[in-house]
Amino acid sequence: MTIVFSSDYSTNPKYGKKPEDRSIEELLSSGFILLDKTFGPTSHQVAAWARDMLRLEKLGHGGTLDPFATGLITLLSGKAVRLSSKVLSHDKSYIAVLKIHGAHSEDDVRAVLAKLTGKIYNVPPEISAVKVQVRTRTIHRFDLVEMVDNHVIAHIECESGTYVRTLATDMGLMLDCLVELKELRRPTSGPFSLKSAVTMQQLADAYWLWDAKGDDSAMLRIVHPIESLLEGFPRLVVKDSAAAALTHGAPLMRPGLISLESTAKKDERILIVTMKGEVVALANLLVEPSSIATMVTGEVAKPDIVLMDEGTYPKGWVN
Repeated sequence: MTIVFSSDYSTNPKYGKKPEDRSIEELLSSGFILLDKTFGPTSHQVAAWARDMLRLEKLGHGGTLDPFATGLITLLSGKAVRLSSKVLSHDKSYIAVLKIHGAHSEDDVRAVLAKLTGKIYNVPPEISAVKVQVRTRTIHRFDLVEMVDNHVIAHIECESGTYVRTLATDMGLMLDCLVELKELRRPTSGPFSLKSAVTMQQLADAYWLWDAKGDDSAMLRIVHPIESLLEGFPRLVVKDSAAAALTHGAPLMRPGLISLESTAKKDERILIVTMKGEVVALANLLVEPSSIATMVTGEVAKPDIVLMDEGTYPKGWVN
């Protein structure tokens, strides 16, 4: 449900652009790519290769995978790099192949997996890139998919930052034998899945078609607008003049509002967008949504991450 505060306002078609109408250059200045990482390179190496190939100044990644692991990582370009913490916070899923060095039944394994579901202690392994420290992580699902001899295929859904190699170690302690993580693949991260991902070779081919042949069709399917990364936040739609003011660091004032999704809550993050659907900023809502209708002036939201470029809309200051 959306609360409408101004129904007679229209956006100026001369300024801004709908996300789906952006060029490749515009998408790369603030967008993301879903990549299917292969076995071998680190996530940092993959991001560096893509950055150099696409000739970008800024390209980072969200959701690190060890060289041993394959599957989905999110490459963030341009201003989208500032959202890496959001991508890193997504829940993840994994398909793991585990080798059990001992004689155990499927019932034994299922019982152990059940004990490792819920909130558990999860210590990064020594080979991890992060500091080894005790922390808790929530395992939403840890299911046995198939067991052949002493090899187990498991499906895991877990909180971001969970170390599956540590889960294998914990399984071994409970089964009183060595449990090795032989293969690991990440099919999903938050709302994104491998169904929408491309390999590095497919990205290279698409870039060559665009750069050498002027055919942008493949790149347009691969590079996603930043708005698709932020779909989980309640949206607040603003007037063009308010969008211009926000890009210069101003707070959002009451007259600049057009509508607000009813799921928004005071002191929580919202996504400020234009009538064309362009993201302006992530912001903190300063007031109760129910009180906005009776406001005449005053601050409604304060941006903490501004994602729209200055000059996208002309200065109006009548927000």
